[in-house]
Amino acid sequence: MSQEKAGNHQEIILKAKNGMFMLILNILLMLAALAGMIYGIVQSTEAVNAVPWAILAVVSGLYLSLIGPILFAGLKVLKPNEALVLTLFGRYYGTLKRAGFFFVNPFAIAFNPSTRTTSSGKLINDLAATKTLPQGPTVPFVSKKISLKAMTLNNDKQKINDLLGNPIIIGIVVIWRVVNTAKAVFNVDNYTEFLSIQTDAALRNIVSLYPYDASDSIDNEKSLRGSSREIAERLKAEIQAKAEMAGLEIMEARITHLSYAPEIAAAMLQRQQASAIIDARQMIVEGAVGMVEMALAKLSENDIVNLDEERKAAMVSNLLVVLCGNKDAQPIVNSGSLY
Repeated sequence: MSQEKAGNHQEIILKAKNGMFMLILNILLMLAALAGMIYGIVQSTEAVNAVPWAILAVVSGLYLSLIGPILFAGLKVLKPNEALVLTLFGRYYGTLKRAGFFFVNPFAIAFNPSTRTTSSGKLINDLAATKTLPQGPTVPFVSKKISLKAMTLNNDKQKINDLLGNPIIIGIVVIWRVVNTAKAVFNVDNYTEFLSIQTDAALRNIVSLYPYDASDSIDNEKSLRGSSREIAERLKAEIQAKAEMAGLEIMEARITHLSYAPEIAAAMLQRQQASAIIDARQMIVEGAVGMVEMALAKLSENDIVNLDEERKAAMVSNLLVVLCGNKDAQPIVNSGSLY
């Protein structure tokens, strides 16, 4: 057996025997025990000294009815990316991690507390299945095996206040996997529920440090909407720090939903629209002023027309109205003179 250091617990990787060899050997021994029991019974009734034959019949019958079936309990089958945590008389015996057919101590019992009902009243196990009996109701059939595959945790959306106190609705998805089965089984009661609760707590802590959107008055301000990559890294680091004791590895943490809470969504939308309108108007005015300056410069440069200050003012006013107006301008033909 090889050992990996795992904090409070050491993960013991079992090097189990070949299950197929033990299966065939046990079947042959049971057949031999059956033949020995029959032969011993026959000989004990015919031989003068029946004691040895009776002992043979009893020993063969004991192996056939008790020892042989018990040895079958030590046969374990594992698929790729599956693990089986075994305990022997209340002590941690070891973990099977390799895919294949194995034979272990038949008194070793598979243990996986995450298959039990959690504090939230729900059965949380990605390996849970449903088995229907021929006569009777449907009963839950839960595997004791631990999945080593990458799994997805997608909790319900939460309402959290951001840095400015605005209530927002936010959702998160976490990609994780079990890397230390001893910690996952023995350090926490239910590693799946433990990760779910720690994810919600970490999300609440991180969201309260950032505003929903960056302020125009602060340069390079981090926000939930604009700094998604940085926030994802902080979320991953904080969740990993909590999940370390449960033997879990956080592969990725991402925000999947982000919006204002319904009670302020309409007001924030108006605020965003007003800000967008102001920015657009500012850009339009700046462009219009530049175009007026260019027009006056071209007229003076090419000596097309000589304008006094009053006519320049009227032209600037008309051009600004045309360029900054929301509706198309109606042309007016001036056939007379301003004087």
